Amino acid sequence: MNRLSHVRIVLVGTTHPGNIGAAARAMKNMGLRDLVLVTPKVFPSEEATARASGADDILAEARICPDLQEAIRDCALVIGASARLRTISWPQLDPRECARQVTAGNAKTAILFGREHSGLTNEELERCHYLLHIPCDPEFSSLNIAAAVQVVAYELFLVAQQQPHDDANRPLLATAGEMESFYGHLEKTLYDLRFLHERKLGPSVMRRLRRIFNRSVLEKKEIHLLRGILTAVQLRIRPQA
Repeated sequence: MNRLSHVRIVLVGTTHPGNIGAAARAMKNMGLRDLVLVTPKVFPSEEATARASGADDILAEARICPDLQEAIRDCALVIGASARLRTISWPQLDPRECARQVTAGNAKTAILFGREHSGLTNEELERCHYLLHIPCDPEFSSLNIAAAVQVVAYELFLVAQQQPHDDANRPLLATAGEMESFYGHLEKTLYDLRFLHERKLGPSVMRRLRRIFNRSVLEKKEIHLLRGILTAVQLRIRPQA
């Protein structure tokens, strides 16, 4: 059984096709197969195939998505890799902690790697439950994307071989698609309540609310409960005729 079959590697806005091929090779070395590319600049590419060095099947099966939401829609756990520690506080993991978190269950998981020169945007990190930071020498602290994928994939492979795996009683987690629907429902309700009464304040408040709920890694039943509460509130303030 492939203990990492639930893990998806997502490359966002990759500029150099060689990095895609090298990432595919790193994945195959460590038993990962699910590769998704969000708006790559060049793909397919002979350079990607050459750098894959035998991981052509990973490239052939790779899925291209027009946006991040489509890439992670069915994932219950989303982790974003970042070379920079952000001023906005996200829960953070190093590669070993990430591996333990991911291999503790079998919820569909996406690990995001951003653009070569700028990484993931704050808006993209808002979709994540955790920020993944790979410690490096501070004098040269930025890893190549394929090297970062290799580090994370190795830790996943190593921990997966060692960690007990029992999902019989684990609850189903809400997917990223379900979470986005919930956030839309929540924002609409807060405007109906006039808690959000100025458009310019909405994004900053919603960003903080996302961080609160993302820290909890909500279950499907919990999302259904919360949306039921929101619906009841909306019916109360705007009763049906």
